[in-house]
Amino acid sequence: MKNVLPLFIFIDALGWEIIRDEPFAAFCAPRRRRLTSVFGYSSACVPSIVSGKWPSEHHNWCYFVYDPQRSPFRSLKHLRFIPRALSSRRRVRRQISKWVKRQMKFRGYFDLYNMPFRYISKFDFSEKKSPLKAAGMNRGTNIFDYLEEREIEYHASDPDKSETENTAALIEDIRQERMDFAFVYWPELDGLLHVAGNRSHRVPEKLKDYQQRIEGILSLAQRHYAEVRLYIFGDHGMANCNDFLDLRGQVERLGLTMFRDYAVVYDSTMARFWFFNERARTEVNRLLAGVTQGRILSDEELKEMGTYFPDHRFGELIFLVKEGVLIVPSDMGERPLRAMHGYHPTDKHSYAALCTNQAAIPESVTAIPHMYDLMVQDAEYARDKNRDLTDWPARYAAPAPAIAEAR
Repeated sequence: MKNVLPLFIFIDALGWEIIRDEPFAAFCAPRRRRLTSVFGYSSACVPSIVSGKWPSEHHNWCYFVYDPQRSPFRSLKHLRFIPRALSSRRRVRRQISKWVKRQMKFRGYFDLYNMPFRYISKFDFSEKKSPLKAAGMNRGTNIFDYLEEREIEYHASDPDKSETENTAALIEDIRQERMDFAFVYWPELDGLLHVAGNRSHRVPEKLKDYQQRIEGILSLAQRHYAEVRLYIFGDHGMANCNDFLDLRGQVERLGLTMFRDYAVVYDSTMARFWFFNERARTEVNRLLAGVTQGRILSDEELKEMGTYFPDHRFGELIFLVKEGVLIVPSDMGERPLRAMHGYHPTDKHSYAALCTNQAAIPESVTAIPHMYDLMVQDAEYARDKNRDLTDWPARYAAPAPAIAEAR
């Protein structure tokens, strides 16, 4: 038996509002805290969790950016000849995305989504490496770099494998007592919420499945480790979408020309513009000022959220919609989704959840990037205790500081 196992289970889209009134993990991780998310999508949240930094520091924010000089997609121009009736189908897009990822040798998450093939050669993709692996950040390091530099044995989920496969690998590593730290990533709840919404009966059922899985893992871990420090957490919540905004149609009616006057990426909840003349800047600003479903974000607000980039790599103007509004059609999807995230971090359904079996952690842990500090703390704690096999558990009966229950 080993001494300590920090077990960090990251459930994508485990939002505070999703579990607030549910008995999720009440037995194995009874203490809860609401965490502020990061403005953006998983492309921003995941790198922030594993690095402890904000997007303006690690430079992982939105996926597609206008950058024709560095676009890796110039060889894909021929895809514009695929009939739209076929190219707009999600299944077809997924298969093409898999092929492109192999050809480009991208190591991170990659999806062409609904980006028009006639425009794709003008854009770069920001996540060519995987932030869920060592050396995976655009700037700086992540928890996996930290663990490897300090020679701390660890388990990490493979983002290219299924939850079932990753769970099986975790169980085997626990049985073999191979690691001093475990990072688990389960993405299925996010996909379910997008399709079913946050009020579907399928959500409590999924949470119950997760709870049973976690309890089984915890029971096994406690037979191989004297202390298991369990943290279950998400990166954001999910808001149901009831208001659909065709922003692209309104912009196109201005009579401006894409790539001559402006460039734009229509994400699901925001539109990011680059301007090539003052007329385009003026016309677009005037239009957006009259769109009541959203607003233009100031540089000051972007700085406060850690998403301001002086070089405007991700856009000169950022327009964000209100919670519950979905930009559709967009470059992320042709058809509406039942629920979405990526709204303002202070919106009700943006907050993430943290559940733990630990009694107290620093009050400074209030946002998802702060999970990195907990991971570092527990990794060092476990390494030291697992290397010192004398007088355990008597010498270390009192656990290191951990999480206080939210009020």
